[in-house]
Amino acid sequence: MTTEVDIALTGGRSLHAALAEPPPAVANGAGVLVVHEALGLTDDMRRIAARFADNGYTALAPDFLGAGWKPLCIARFVQGIGKVGSGRPYRELAAAQQWLGHRDGVDPARIGVIGLCMGGGFALLYAARGGQPVQVVAPFYAAVPKDDAILGDLCPTVASYGGRDFAFRGGAARLEEGLTRLGIEHDVRTYPGAGHGFLSRHGPWLTRIERVTPMGGGYDEAAAEDAWARMLAFFGTRLSA
Repeated sequence: MTTEVDIALTGGRSLHAALAEPPPAVANGAGVLVVHEALGLTDDMRRIAARFADNGYTALAPDFLGAGWKPLCIARFVQGIGKVGSGRPYRELAAAQQWLGHRDGVDPARIGVIGLCMGGGFALLYAARGGQPVQVVAPFYAAVPKDDAILGDLCPTVASYGGRDFAFRGGAARLEEGLTRLGIEHDVRTYPGAGHGFLSRHGPWLTRIERVTPMGGGYDEAAAEDAWARMLAFFGTRLSA
């Protein structure tokens, strides 16, 4: 269950987001930022935020695309991600993190971030260069910077990739090699039978399209559940009080 919120930004703008809060009985005082894939803030992103809440976290899923013609909004988002540390998405996610850290029951020193696909690459860069420290990051099928030195200040990382995702082939190995060389604590895993987007539950028409693309995409329950278990265990250790 999520509620819709609007976060005030400078210049009179606002950032729309979905907020999922945990039941008091399981609340652990930590927060999670959920960064969406190219489709934007969908009901599936709300589902992912709600699952974090079910496990004790206050989860916030911002909408970086907003209203407007989606291809143009996506292009603007990608362009902003390319301005590492200073682009509009970084400023907006920093504002979302500050807002989340001011929620009752959330410790601003215990916030992690998860990102999927395009949002996964952004989550990596934000965690390393966003200016607002996070304690853990979980990129899913994320692009890895060509110069991994940019990740030198990255926090502990739990990353997941699909073995059938030919568009991101080699990404997991490159990320693991880079994190090992940089001495960053990590858990990187590839699921051989899964493709791109295996954590997300898209509608039937999109799933049919995903299955026949080089990304071999689509929800994979076995891979998704194992990734959830790894991620929650990793977050639980790094975000504990």
